[in-house]
Amino acid sequence: MKAMLEWLLGELMKIESEAKVGAGRGKHSGARKTYFSGYRVRRLDSRVGTLYLVVPKVRKGGYVPFFVTERKRSEAALISLVQEAFINGVSTRKIERLAKSLGIEGISASEVSEITKGLDGRVEEFRTRQLKAEYPFIWVDAIYEKVRAGGKVVSMAMMIAYGVDKDGQREILAVEPMWEETEDSWREFMRKLKRRGVRRVKMFISDAHAGIQAAVRKEWVGSSWQRCKVHFMRNILVRVPHRDKARVAEKLKQIWLQPDKRSAEKLAALIIEEYESRYPEAMRCLEEGLEDSLQFYFFPEIDKCRLSSTNGLERTNREIRRRSRVVGVFPSVESYLRLITSYLIEYSEDWANEYAYIRADKLGQLLESEQAQAAS
Repeated sequence: MKAMLEWLLGELMKIESEAKVGAGRGKHSGARKTYFSGYRVRRLDSRVGTLYLVVPKVRKGGYVPFFVTERKRSEAALISLVQEAFINGVSTRKIERLAKSLGIEGISASEVSEITKGLDGRVEEFRTRQLKAEYPFIWVDAIYEKVRAGGKVVSMAMMIAYGVDKDGQREILAVEPMWEETEDSWREFMRKLKRRGVRRVKMFISDAHAGIQAAVRKEWVGSSWQRCKVHFMRNILVRVPHRDKARVAEKLKQIWLQPDKRSAEKLAALIIEEYESRYPEAMRCLEEGLEDSLQFYFFPEIDKCRLSSTNGLERTNREIRRRSRVVGVFPSVESYLRLITSYLIEYSEDWANEYAYIRADKLGQLLESEQAQAAS
């Protein structure tokens, strides 16, 4: 929201200042009244955060942006417009009406069209940007919201992936709307990552959705798949009576805290032996899914807490749901995609300014050890 408001203010200042000068920057015009003379940075405190705007300077008469003279009214109107753009989309007439109410006269249809396209353009640019060639680890998941389509309300999946690059920095990689979570939809999701430049992934981390497993197996030959230990524990415990869940859960947690894979397998075998007569279905689930839940042990250089679950992505999804809950039913697929992508852009920007999610030197050790193994 903050980034979109900042961008919209910049577009409206450009239109307003060009009307005052009588010509566009660097363009010849017989109607020119004066000339541009550089820029100045102005701080603007708003309800969505502090903005630093680049304000055009004009030689004669000066230029004071509309949001300075009509600050409260313009800020409320602009925030309302950006919110409406995310939820419902904006029309040419709405932007024209807003501009006139703020004192920006003579705004042309082409200028309004550029603003309208720009709002969606920023979201589309993020979703289709070129990605790096290598992300050692990628987490994938899907969230669901109610969307109005064809006159009825339906549930729709939004597939999300974030990865860690070779420097250990987290990044939102993909946001894709899908009508259903199937093998075909997940394979197409993976193919889009490839088309945008991703070439090498060491491991994917997700829940045990069959479509994700098949997509990783068929589209990323040579990459491993880690079953989220948290989801796996839930799958096991749903087969255990409520009175014993806490006790069994405590024992299960110890499996993924072991120092190495062999120790984890030994402990799992002891737990299976202890409970298989009482909870045969739960222990069968543990036995069948154990190997997939221990793949993170093949990367001993990396903190196991980072790789053994999708907790990081789950936290992001919870934040998205907390914000999207106020909408209830999204009026269109486009509004759903627009709003969720805007939140994910915000997370990506925050992560870019944080410490590395995985230490770069640890990733370096991992790459060096793999190169040494390949050479031998």
